[in-house]
Amino acid sequence: MSAIKKIQSNAGALNPATRKKRGCLFCQSRFQKKGFVANQLAYAVFDQYPVTQGHALIIPRAHAADYFELSDAELKSIHSLIMKVREILLQNDPLIVGFNIGANCGAAAGQTIMHCHIHLIPRRAGDMKDPRGGVRGVIPKKMKY
Repeated sequence: MSAIKKIQSNAGALNPATRKKRGCLFCQSRFQKKGFVANQLAYAVFDQYPVTQGHALIIPRAHAADYFELSDAELKSIHSLIMKVREILLQNDPLIVGFNIGANCGAAAGQTIMHCHIHLIPRRAGDMKDPRGGVRGVIPKKMKY
């Protein structure tokens, strides 16, 4: 078997024509069909392990390991969905008064599924004792300043 054929047959190989990675949950069409809102380049699903009720993931359809691999078109599509999901959540829950938006890029940053996804986490007054510092809480000792 040639080296190229061997590489192409490896599990998890990226198909450059479609940018789909074999074995990647977020690349699977059956998972993408769970999207409650979508556009041509991205889709949104509710997080299976939500931080708060309504915690959503905005995911590019094509495989990109993290935010920094996204094209400008994908970034625009994802931004559009973030705004759309925000509006849907606000229309359906009057207790939402804020949001955290974040992406974990790389294992050292806490990324566990190596396909880019943006977290949109709705926040409600009193959902934690002292939310000051927000996303700085990824390093607990640095949250308060």
